[in-house]
Amino acid sequence: MTEQGRELSVTRFIAAPPEAVWDVMVNRTGEWWCPVPWRAEVTNWERRPGGRAEMMMYGPEGEEMPQNGIFLAWDEGRRFISTDAVTADFQPAGPFMIGIWEIEPEELDGISGTRYTASARHWSEEACRQHEEMGFGPGWQACADQLAAICERDQANRAEPFSTA
Repeated sequence: MTEQGRELSVTRFIAAPPEAVWDVMVNRTGEWWCPVPWRAEVTNWERRPGGRAEMMMYGPEGEEMPQNGIFLAWDEGRRFISTDAVTADFQPAGPFMIGIWEIEPEELDGISGTRYTASARHWSEEACRQHEEMGFGPGWQACADQLAAICERDQANRAEPFSTA
């Protein structure tokens, strides 16, 4: 939690180039967005500031948890920021957080890759504590690990030599 007591964050090095990580982040979101056994389905992403940011999360017991809001920023290849404070038609939606997902190139121990960071900024310290108690750390870290596994697996598959045998 930050000094202000309203932001939570996870970060992870991913051994894959930023372009590959970005592609998985935005085009294969359902594969990594929720910790398994949950899954997510993007229902409408208008990839621009003010555009719809809507998805449905599905739990293992049939739970359905909609996430509806808007994008505050969409910086192609670098970051996207969304909030659940308002819907796409700018109706108040009971704000909980602003989510920030960003990447940047990084080299770690001689390996070129990507630094992934996901942060949640909350309207109050109470909401931040509530999110933390809901399992923010383990949950969002699991998502970061799932994203990394997909990207690193894809990168390893691209590095294998082509064989006609």
